[in-house]
Amino acid sequence: MIETDFLRHLHRLSLIINKRVASNYIGQRESMHGGQGLIFKDHRLYAPGDDYRSIDWKVYGRTDRLHIKRREEERNLTVHIILDFSNSMNFGSDQTKKHEYAAMLGIGFAYMALKNNERFVLSTFSDKLDRFKPRRGKRQLVTILDYLRTKQPAGESKFEESLMNYAKFIDSRSMIVIISDFLYEPEQVKRALFGFKNNTIKLIQVLDEVELSLDLSGEFNLKDSETHSTLRTYISPFLRKNYLSKLQDHNLRLKRLAEGLGATFHTCCIEDNIFDSMFTVLRQ
Repeated sequence: MIETDFLRHLHRLSLIINKRVASNYIGQRESMHGGQGLIFKDHRLYAPGDDYRSIDWKVYGRTDRLHIKRREEERNLTVHIILDFSNSMNFGSDQTKKHEYAAMLGIGFAYMALKNNERFVLSTFSDKLDRFKPRRGKRQLVTILDYLRTKQPAGESKFEESLMNYAKFIDSRSMIVIISDFLYEPEQVKRALFGFKNNTIKLIQVLDEVELSLDLSGEFNLKDSETHSTLRTYISPFLRKNYLSKLQDHNLRLKRLAEGLGATFHTCCIEDNIFDSMFTVLRQ
């Protein structure tokens, strides 16, 4: 699944986007100057040449003057990558399954953390949580690769329970990367993320092209990969339109939920080039 050639491409990608994503990997140790870190420091008046994205528009609304937010630059962020390895992640084509695509995205984040000398860890969950300790260095990356080579999706997802248990072990400011198909009720996702609220959170939804477009018609026996229940149905243009509307609404709710927590939500299709998806997520 994870080949040597993939790691070589990751190295090239890291060189391309290192400057763009450096601020996403800024960690705990405060510097003596304001930077692009996670902790708010104070405001100062806007000056020509300042990054307009740092303007605090709420302050402008109150004072009629442009101010920018200054933040404490930090070091030593810990990157936690949490992958959904329940049975639903085994869906996909003969070329790529959702869990394989998710694993490659996870390795991408681990590699970026390695290049920035940050502590990082990759863990998985399904009906139980497999949690490991964050460490630095190439040996940690090799351990993750060995683990993923033999790991297979299994069991019914216990998303909320697994994430709430994981949050108990977060003891420093971290980046939390959760990769799943996110076919859960938004309120369940919200409760699961509550324990991570003081960290940087990235939610990455991985779906197959069939799940995203439902480009099918006719009679089908649909089987739930986790509960094994079956449903015989006829996929008509009306049913497809209704399905796509519900999926769009579901993802919009997840996106708004994420924004409410200061997190980001991304959707990736396993048919897309993995490096294009990684670049889109990392540059933000």
